[in-house]
Amino acid sequence: MNAITLHLGLDVHKDSITLAIAEGKPQGEIRLFGTITNDLHAVERALTRIRKAHPGASLEVAYEAGPCGFGLARRLQQLDVPCLVAAPSLIPKRPGSPFKTDPRDACSLARLLRAGELTAVYIPEPTDEAIRDLCRARTDAVDDLRRCRQRLKSFLLRHGYRYQGKANWSQPHLRYLRELVLPHPAMKTILEEFLQGIDAAHQRVQRIEASLVSLLETWRLKPAVHALRAFRGFQLVAAMITVSELGDIHRFAHPRQLMTCLGLVSVEHSSGPHQHLGAISRCGNSHARWLLTECAEHYARPPKISKELSRRQEGQPPDVRALSWKAQHRLHLRFTRLLARRLPRNKAKVAVARELCGFIWALLRTQPCYRLATGGAAS
Repeated sequence: MNAITLHLGLDVHKDSITLAIAEGKPQGEIRLFGTITNDLHAVERALTRIRKAHPGASLEVAYEAGPCGFGLARRLQQLDVPCLVAAPSLIPKRPGSPFKTDPRDACSLARLLRAGELTAVYIPEPTDEAIRDLCRARTDAVDDLRRCRQRLKSFLLRHGYRYQGKANWSQPHLRYLRELVLPHPAMKTILEEFLQGIDAAHQRVQRIEASLVSLLETWRLKPAVHALRAFRGFQLVAAMITVSELGDIHRFAHPRQLMTCLGLVSVEHSSGPHQHLGAISRCGNSHARWLLTECAEHYARPPKISKELSRRQEGQPPDVRALSWKAQHRLHLRFTRLLARRLPRNKAKVAVARELCGFIWALLRTQPCYRLATGGAAS
C-alpha cells in the first residue's frame, strides 16, 4: 500500500488556527479538522493526532503570510514537516464568491496546496530577520523625529515665530529655540515639551545606529554590506537596510525578478493589438523600494569618486570598484536623458532605481557570504 500525503491548510490568526485536511488524490476529500489555539504545542498535538489517525501518511502544511510571522514555519521545519508560507496577493481567488470564513479559507489553502497553486514567500534566517527589524526600527525612529520637529515648527508658525537662519535644526537654530521668549507660560511649557521630545527621538536614532554598527561585526552578511557601500549613495545604514531587506540574493535568477519583487516594474493592461503600460505596481517590499528610490537621487550628479566614496571603497576588489564606476556612468546618463524628455523628477528617480536594482543584483551575487551560509534558502 502506497503512503498517502495529507495537505494541511492553516488559517492562522492571533488567537486561533483553523485547520483543514486535503487527501493526496486530486479528487480526494477535503474536510475540516477543527480550530485550535495559536500555540506551537497545540499545533504539535494536532499533528500527532492526525498522524495517529493516518498511520504512515506524510504531511505537508501551508498557511498565509501575515502578522504572525514565521515562527510556526520554522517550528514545522524543525519537526521535518514541509511548510509553505503562501504569498497573500498571489493566492488564486474564486470570482463571485460572497462567503469568506475561517473554515472556507483553511479548506481553500489545503486544496490549493494539493494542486500546487500556492506561491511561497521567502523565509529569512532568524538573524537576518532580527537585523531587518532593527533597520526598520531605525526608520521608524527617524520618522518619529521628523514628526516631532514638524509639530514644533507648526506650533511656532501658528503664533508667528519663524526662524530666519540658513539651516533648520542646526546648532544656531537649536540655540534660537532655547532662547525663545514666549508670552504665555502655557506656550513655554509646550515649547519645552516639544524640545524634550525632539531630543529623546534624536537619542533613540543614535542608539539604534550604534546597535547597527555593533551587530554588523558579527553578521554573516557583513561582506555584502561593505561591498554595497562601494556604490554611490550607500552609506552604512542604507547598505544594511538594503542587504537585510533583500535576503538571499540567489533566489532571484534574473534582475527583473528583483525589480518585480520590489514593485518597481510597470503594470500592464494589454488586450489584442493594444498595449498599455501604467504606473509601477508598488507590490512587494515597500521599505526597500523607498530606500532605493532615495538612493537613486545621488546619480543625478555627474560621475565622481569623492573622498568619502574613495574611503568606503578601500579594500574592495577591482571588479566591485569597476561595477560601481559603471553604475555611476550608466545611471547618470539615464537620469539626464529622462529629465531632458521633461519627465517628472520623481518618475525619473523611480526609473533609475529600477536600473540600480540590476547593478545591486550583479554585485551581491558575487559575494560568497550568501552561498556559504544559506546553501539552499527558502524562496
